[in-house]
Amino acid sequence: MTSPWDPDQYRKFADERSQPFYDLLRLCQPIPGGRAIDLGCGPGELTKVLHERVAARTTVGLDNSETMLAAAAQHAGKGLTFKLGTIVRFRPAKPFELVFSNAALQWVDGHELLFPRLWAGLAPGGQLAVQMPANHDHPSHLIAHEVAREEPFQSWLGGYTRRVPVMPPEWYAELLDGLGATDLHVRLQVYGHHLQDRLGVIEWVKGTLLTDYKHRLTDERYAAYLERYRERLLSALTESRPYFYPFKRVLIWARRA
Repeated sequence: MTSPWDPDQYRKFADERSQPFYDLLRLCQPIPGGRAIDLGCGPGELTKVLHERVAARTTVGLDNSETMLAAAAQHAGKGLTFKLGTIVRFRPAKPFELVFSNAALQWVDGHELLFPRLWAGLAPGGQLAVQMPANHDHPSHLIAHEVAREEPFQSWLGGYTRRVPVMPPEWYAELLDGLGATDLHVRLQVYGHHLQDRLGVIEWVKGTLLTDYKHRLTDERYAAYLERYRERLLSALTESRPYFYPFKRVLIWARRA
């Protein structure tokens, strides 16, 4: 199956999408000579920044999208490599000094099992740094799932509706404290994006959330889904130029003893 991820579509809001990465990176401490991994590295530009800023000896960018990795290949070198793989299979034989993930773990179910597994992949004194979108209660996300439950889309999707596994920030704080984190920083942050107009919201989610429905539909059926989504979303959003799009994210940093 062809990957639904389109690096060019994703990069349409590169500046807006990168700000949470830099906020998360500021929480991380350098690991000179250490090993880092970026889970869900995408097109790789930010993985290169991560590799250089934390002074890692080696950094692996892991992603399950061939199209994203093809774009990332140009950034490889000087200790930075990229690898095809899935986060659900993350069980490193050798632990890392930094396990980093920016806007990827929202695609992985079962965080009550996932986070202990990520924690187990840390070396003593290692750092876990995670950023996840938490905007699932905004019309841009709610309507996507509501349309998926309408006919004929529900039949076309075999009854599938995406369920978001992201938990409240305090849930992660309690979990990581229970795992023995010696230092802990968890926060919910609202990022305000000024898009040209309401249509910008559609372009935004086409690069992320809607890919989950796109790869389950034929091109013709996805076009019909997208038209219905557009119709319903525009009726729910205030018409303004620019359009203010508030976007919530959870930022997590913790250190292992």
